[in-house]
Amino acid sequence: MKAKSYTRETISAMGVEEKNFPHIEVGDTIAVSQLIKEGGKERIQVFEGDIIAMHNKGASSTFTVRKIGANSVAVERIFPLYAPFIQEIKFVRKGKVRRAKLYHMRERVGKAARVEEKVITRQQREQKESARGHGTKEGNE
Repeated sequence: MKAKSYTRETISAMGVEEKNFPHIEVGDTIAVSQLIKEGGKERIQVFEGDIIAMHNKGASSTFTVRKIGANSVAVERIFPLYAPFIQEIKFVRKGKVRRAKLYHMRERVGKAARVEEKVITRQQREQKESARGHGTKEGNE
């Protein structure tokens, strides 16, 4: 078929499967479980770090995760959000950020290179869940 018959929205949504990942944003600390094939064997490897950038482009959506590895060497990985090798994304903690891209963290060293954790009270969490719950429960039932 010709691409002229599709709209932009249809083309950008092609190949997008709902994976039920948690809602993630820039500054959050996550653990990405990815499937690695070595020879004839498969294993799952976890890459845990802070999200420093997100690019939302439909099926081409990506997010960049940065962690501090051995000997204080920083490692960054760019993961496609809808890639079949991503098995699970586990939310670890919420980050307190004021920017959409955290590229300035690359120049920082030591404790300054950390993203501060955003702490919310139990009352704030309950208010947020009740606000989300009313919209989603009525629509699903």
